[in-house]
Amino acid sequence: MGMEGDFLQLLKEQGYVFPTAGEARQERADITRGTTILAMKYADGVLVAGDRRATAGNTVMYDRTDKVLELDRHSLMAIAGVPATAYEMARVLEHSFKYFRRTQLQELSFEGKLRAVSKLLKENVPAALAGTGAVAPIFAGYDFEQGCAKIYFYDILGAEFEGVEYAVSGSGSPTIRGILHYLNTWSDRPLSRLPEEEAATQALRLLTCAAEFDSATGGVNREANLYPVVKLITERGVQTLPETRLKALFEERVVRHV
Repeated sequence: MGMEGDFLQLLKEQGYVFPTAGEARQERADITRGTTILAMKYADGVLVAGDRRATAGNTVMYDRTDKVLELDRHSLMAIAGVPATAYEMARVLEHSFKYFRRTQLQELSFEGKLRAVSKLLKENVPAALAGTGAVAPIFAGYDFEQGCAKIYFYDILGAEFEGVEYAVSGSGSPTIRGILHYLNTWSDRPLSRLPEEEAATQALRLLTCAAEFDSATGGVNREANLYPVVKLITERGVQTLPETRLKALFEERVVRHV
């Protein structure tokens, strides 16, 4: 990622910084946090989903949070942790990718996007260690050089790991991780061979299971017509599954156990 097209470097030169260790040592009580997110391979690419709940301690702050954020036409970031920090990171990344595209007249490479995510997380380490800005995101995108969609997940210090088949993050992730391992290992076919409808159905089931055992995970609220955010990444780009389709899948494939 050359200097001419490095939006993050431009921000630094203009004085933009994430909180320092001293600035981050603030009152920790009632910090809003968002959970739970997952990403998994399916037959056509990668599916990324997140519940809608944001909590502060034992309080439900908001039940309509969007935790799956599009960064450009072929990449997105799902957030678990402090939304205020995560949304700022997503905005910086979105503008960084756009800035590179406009100044270099080409898309930033998939590897360049990965480095940009890791760089932001490393610069956020003081706030993460202080407990006021921890973010453990999942990044997913289409790698045109490799000809496939990929999943990467990060710890709060910016360490980068590839999710070969799936990745999860957030307070509901232990439940989901175990189920995904079981499905991928012992079901009649691995996750990467599931068609779109089955993959979306599994995402709804997984987040419903997480909500059963984790109070911070919102799951599905049929009365309020609230469903998880589910997005797909393929060579064609990012696609958001509409709530009407999620509702139909939930009624037909989750509630009725089809």
